[in-house]
Amino acid sequence: MVLASLARRKAYLLSRNLSNSSTDALRYSFSLSNFSRGFASGFEENDVVVIGGGPGGYVAAIKAAQLGLKTTCIEKRGTLGGTCLNVGCIPSKALLHSSHMYHEAKHSFPGHGVKFSSVEVDLPAMMAQKDKAVSGLTRGIEGLFKKNKVNYVKGYGKFISPSEVSVDTIEGGNTVVKGKHVIVATGSDVKSLPGITIDEKRIVSSTGALALSEIPKKLIVIGAGYIGLEMGSVWGRLGSEVTVVEFAPDIVPSMDGEIRKQFQRSLEKQKMKFMLKTKVVGVDTSGDIVKLTVEPASGGEQKTLEADVVLVSAGRTPFTAGLGLDKIGVETDKAGRILVNERFATNVPGVYAIGDVIPGPMLAHKAEEDGVACVEFIAGKHGHVDYDKVPGVVYTHPEVASVGKTEEQVKALGVDYRVGKFPFLANSRAKAIDDAEGIVKILADKETDKILGVHIMAPNAGELIHEAVLAINYDAASEDIARICHAHPTMSEALKEAAMATYDKPIHV
Repeated sequence: MVLASLARRKAYLLSRNLSNSSTDALRYSFSLSNFSRGFASGFEENDVVVIGGGPGGYVAAIKAAQLGLKTTCIEKRGTLGGTCLNVGCIPSKALLHSSHMYHEAKHSFPGHGVKFSSVEVDLPAMMAQKDKAVSGLTRGIEGLFKKNKVNYVKGYGKFISPSEVSVDTIEGGNTVVKGKHVIVATGSDVKSLPGITIDEKRIVSSTGALALSEIPKKLIVIGAGYIGLEMGSVWGRLGSEVTVVEFAPDIVPSMDGEIRKQFQRSLEKQKMKFMLKTKVVGVDTSGDIVKLTVEPASGGEQKTLEADVVLVSAGRTPFTAGLGLDKIGVETDKAGRILVNERFATNVPGVYAIGDVIPGPMLAHKAEEDGVACVEFIAGKHGHVDYDKVPGVVYTHPEVASVGKTEEQVKALGVDYRVGKFPFLANSRAKAIDDAEGIVKILADKETDKILGVHIMAPNAGELIHEAVLAINYDAASEDIARICHAHPTMSEALKEAAMATYDKPIHV
């Protein structure tokens, strides 16, 4: 049964890749050659060496070992999980959850008949819970390395040849790790802004924003992307006055326009202020208060903003410094991203790259998929990642999750399409729990009903989106979702109703 299912999946993806290869260069085809298992002799001769132990790197290392390849992973931080686990995805979600619990206790519990004489924030305890989650997960990955017999070297690796990596270990020594195949998975770093020095105290990156020792009275966030809005939400819930400064005319430019407008209104109701089409031209940290000089993006009258803390959240940049890529001739683009082919191979034989260091979405789950596919190619098997079908989530409240194309993108393609929407105000579960802000929006081809994009703003939208991810990866029609029985009462019924609205009519609105 399982083998038959896998065979159907392989045949389906192969046929789809062949039919769409001219339109999507990022859709990866299969290599059906056989792979002979076996370890190389000696520690120095690894089959696979992975530089970087983040989501892409550690997943690639484990998968390689599972496929019978002798594998070593090199990580400079000394703890596995990369930016995501140590100072990104995981600690931010811990603080988002903790701050949401406080906000609910203070503002929503009385309406549910749960009353307290007082509610206060214990910031050290909140930070301790975050740190406990991080340390437990990093130890868990080390356990997975041991279980799968992945060798782990703690230190900073750099190429001395395409098959040799010199590692300055965190203990102060040096070792050379050799491998037939070397995968660069070093992730990304905070993008700096001219004239602004991050000290992680008053001018902070997302790393510093996760470790503030006190709640700032005023917080300015430079950049209205995923990270800036999430961290702004954390501190706004805890009592900070939050102002977001964004050069672009919109928040989260990659988001569907209609959803974006509703999302911004929701954040504004939470007292988050926005200054769009605004650029930062100067910063003064000489006094007790940070002073930020801003002006319209098109030029004009300047004004001064004051804050206790300024969060610089203007994006991320590939981290490739000091790897020796130029020494071995690895090609990069103008943005510093490593150029790879459909098998994640660079122009240098035996050297590969995955995750944030190559073109594509800078997302942890995308890096994981890159890692698996890359190793499968190395092992003579098949790999597949379609960047057009990678979900994205903003973990605020409500959350915003999406997969596929926005309405603006569909219009630009000139495709005739239909739109189906369903508000959570008409969803029984959302009303029952008194958390009904949001909407589901589905875009489908008018002629074939094939789903082109799904966008959800709702509590737990990041969980709800995966039914749509599965559907869109199998080229499903909106009617396919609409005709599937969904449990009642659940939030997921809103997706069913939106699908019904796309190809026909919904029932409950």
